[in-house]
Amino acid sequence: MNNITNADKAEILKIFEVSLEDMDVETFKKRKKELRGKYHPDNFEKFEDELVKQMATERFQKIEDLSAKIEGYLSNTKNIHVQSESATETYQQEGALFAGTKLKIEIITTEKDLKYHLFGTKYRWLVYGEEFKIPNTNGKIIIDDDHKGRQIGFVETIKMYVTFSEFDAVEDIVDWLFGKIEGKAKSLIIAGKTIEVERRSIEDAIKQKTFLRLGTGD
Repeated sequence: MNNITNADKAEILKIFEVSLEDMDVETFKKRKKELRGKYHPDNFEKFEDELVKQMATERFQKIEDLSAKIEGYLSNTKNIHVQSESATETYQQEGALFAGTKLKIEIITTEKDLKYHLFGTKYRWLVYGEEFKIPNTNGKIIIDDDHKGRQIGFVETIKMYVTFSEFDAVEDIVDWLFGKIEGKAKSLIIAGKTIEVERRSIEDAIKQKTFLRLGTGD
């Protein structure tokens, strides 16, 4: 997944303005933040030209794809994830408990109806702060933006939070979310990090960010 071709290296130099070999962690984080802020699809919603929106979304997706490759490169060559790997071992242990309070999730999609499938509503306004209970759990999603039932753009970002307690199974939440967005999301961002739209990746990302403690057992 992190195999980097010469074409990738050329694109990294062109877009990030730093060669891969000269990239360090701080430079990467700074440039990624600047580029994501510049090309995030939300910044282009004001434009009526659908081609402009599509071009911005494609550039944003390219930035996300290249960022994943750069992270893999830096991880393998400069050991930047030593601490997170240790955390991974902890949250994967049997008996680990998880709880999330307003875990930020962003779903970038061209599927105009996806937000309504997520929130179980008809075609109407979706209002900031509106909540929807996740089936088979006591968890809920909370919308973080206003979405009109009309004037749907070519590409949009569904912003929401997920909240659940240690008595909810993360697997149930992931099954529900993945079932809703599979084949419909162009990109998925959890707590500011781009995640593959793949069940295992989603589960790992949520567990990493919501690890509470190891259970004491009986």
